[in-house]
Amino acid sequence: MDSSDTQVLKILYTGGNFKFIDSLKSKPELFTMILSENSFSCINYLKNNSDVDAIICELNLPGMNALEIFKMLRIQNIHPNKPFLIFSEESSPSFKQEAFKIRISDFYENKVDPEGIYQRITGLIRYLEYFSIDRSLEQVHREYKIPWNKRLFDIFVSSAALLGLSPVFIITAIAIRLESKGKVYYTSKRVGTSYRIFDFYKFRSMRIGADSALQNLKHLNQYELDSEKGEEIEEFCPKCAVLENGETCSSVLFSEGKKICEYWYDETKKRKGSSTFIKIKDDPRVTKVGKFIRNTSIDEIPQLINVLKGDMSIVGNRPLPLYEAELLTSDDWSERFMGPAGITGLWQVEKRGKKGAMSEEERKALDNQYARTYSFWGDIRLILRTIPALFQKENV
Repeated sequence: MDSSDTQVLKILYTGGNFKFIDSLKSKPELFTMILSENSFSCINYLKNNSDVDAIICELNLPGMNALEIFKMLRIQNIHPNKPFLIFSEESSPSFKQEAFKIRISDFYENKVDPEGIYQRITGLIRYLEYFSIDRSLEQVHREYKIPWNKRLFDIFVSSAALLGLSPVFIITAIAIRLESKGKVYYTSKRVGTSYRIFDFYKFRSMRIGADSALQNLKHLNQYELDSEKGEEIEEFCPKCAVLENGETCSSVLFSEGKKICEYWYDETKKRKGSSTFIKIKDDPRVTKVGKFIRNTSIDEIPQLINVLKGDMSIVGNRPLPLYEAELLTSDDWSERFMGPAGITGLWQVEKRGKKGAMSEEERKALDNQYARTYSFWGDIRLILRTIPALFQKENV
């Protein structure tokens, strides 16, 4: 490229600091911007697209921060030779020190110059074309790969079950079709191992248009705390209000373009009853056939196809809908995605079979526990313990 030429850089920007975003957008001759609100959408965009020239990420984000995003990308070997820059509106010496230790490309604090960032990125691109990045992180953290004995077990069980349950498949499909029009199966995007997205299969147990009706039923969510519903929430953090001007009680986040401290972001989420998981008891969207196949877990049978394809395992953590998974990206909860995704798992056996109420914190903790401790023979024991839970009477 001649010195007179100007290459327009395609930047994936993750965060909500509109002031910084606008400063880059004001230079269309230098940058084309792709915006990502959180770590989950950032990682999945990069998994599915190779056309970005560099990644710029705000340090503090709801859930996983920029350092954790960088580590996740390196663990999964996603764009290892693309410049990764961090922006922080406030001075963060400890984070900055850690960032350069794990070889972040650059770390910007407070005000930045778009032309300076452009020159830095173009220089980094040339540098990274000739030098490979150290893979030391991969030696400690590796993307989950299903053990060979577990995979063979999954293929054998799913194949045998699909063959043996074929009459149930046919009868269920006819019953669903007779009760309501529409497809007899339901396909949704789910997030499984290492945040991989795949098509998830179930027999349809709800009426057509059930997803669009969910917004009106959130007040029935079992994971919400009744004592916190309807509570009026202050706009500003009371802890920050008593500090000197400009100081905050915790790290600063940008949510929907507004500055908010991390403590008050989490507190506001709790008081609004903004649960990660959604489960509605006696869901009015469920059909009569749907209620029966749910209570007997017949609706889960098509997931055997997912197991046969390798999307899931017989035993593992349940793959989550996108809207749930994007809220589980912090270090505390992302561990669940480093284990196998499965049809049945630890939390179903511990809570669902006992018909006990369960908070989302308990469910997350059980998912993390399984990801840390699962084994082949442990899976066999969980399968044996799952059988009584299949014939529950409570409609969950």
